[in-house]
Amino acid sequence: MALPENPIMFANNPLDRAGHLRSKNDWLAGQFASDSALLVPFWRLAPLVLPEIEAGQGRDVGWLPRAAFGEVLRSDSLVVFLGLNRRGKPLFAVDISEMSNPEDMGPFKGMGLFEDLRALAAVGDMPRTELAILAQAKGMLDWNMRHRFCAQCGQPSQIAEGGYKRSCGSCQTEHFPRTDPVVIMLATHGDNCLVGRQKGWPENMFSALAGFMEPGETIEEAVARELMEEAGIEINSVRYLGTQPWPFPGSLMIGCMAEAAHMDIHLGDDELEDAKWVTRAEAQSSMAGNGPLGVPPEMAIAHQLMKAFAEG
Repeated sequence: MALPENPIMFANNPLDRAGHLRSKNDWLAGQFASDSALLVPFWRLAPLVLPEIEAGQGRDVGWLPRAAFGEVLRSDSLVVFLGLNRRGKPLFAVDISEMSNPEDMGPFKGMGLFEDLRALAAVGDMPRTELAILAQAKGMLDWNMRHRFCAQCGQPSQIAEGGYKRSCGSCQTEHFPRTDPVVIMLATHGDNCLVGRQKGWPENMFSALAGFMEPGETIEEAVARELMEEAGIEINSVRYLGTQPWPFPGSLMIGCMAEAAHMDIHLGDDELEDAKWVTRAEAQSSMAGNGPLGVPPEMAIAHQLMKAFAEG
C-alpha cells in the first residue's frame, strides 16, 4: 500500500532503491550497462534541466542514455545508483564537475541548463516526485565527494554498493552516508505562535526556530533546548508533524509543534536578530500574502508548520 501524498517538498520519492540488490556487484554492473539505464549529469551539484517543450508544460530532468555522455563518462567517474523507476528502468546520477562549462561545450551543449536545486524547488514548475529524486541524487553525490578519504586512517576510500557505502582498503573501515538531524519547531501559546528571524534575512521575514540535534538527545529534548537557548522559552510538550529531506548539504528537518509554558522572550545565543509572538489571525493573513510578516516559502517545512498553526 502506497503512502499518502506528502505536502512537504523533497518527499514523495517514487523510486525503488533496491537496497537488497545494490550490494551485488554483478547486478549493479548489469543495470548500469543496460540499454534502459538513464543518467542525469550533475555539474557542481547542479542537475541538468531540459527546457519546456511547450509553454506552460514545465521543465524536465535531463535523464539521458549512457551513450549521450560520450568520453565524459569515464571508469573513474563518480556514479551513484538512485533506484528503479516504476517502469523498472535503473536511474543513476553522474558527477561531471571536472568540465569547465558543460552548457556551452561538450556533449551537453545546447541541451539545457545546470540549475540550483533549491531554486528549482522554489519555482515549482517540475513534478515534486522528480524534485525528490534530485534531492536524493544531490545528497548522495555530495556525501561521496566529501568523504573520499577514510576518517579512521586518512587513506583514500572506494565507492561501494552504488554509492551507499565507502570502503577503506587500508584499515577495512566501512563508511555510510551521513544525515544530520535538525529540529525545526513552532512554539505555540494559546492562539499565538513564536517566530524569529536571523540577520541578513529579507526585511520582515520571520520563520520557525531550528537547530541541530546533539548526541544523546531525543527529539523532544532538542526542541526544548533550542527554544530555551534561542528565545528563553520553556515548553510543556512536543508534537511531531513531519520530516523533510534537506540536501543542503545533508540534513533531515524534523518538524514539531511545541506547547510553550509562557510568552516571555529572552534572546540568548545570538542566533536570532529578533523573535516575537504573532496571533493566529496574523499568521493566517501572512500566509495569504497580505499580513504583517514575510513567511517561509512553500518549499520549506517551516511553511507547513505555520500553515498547520494558521489552519488550527
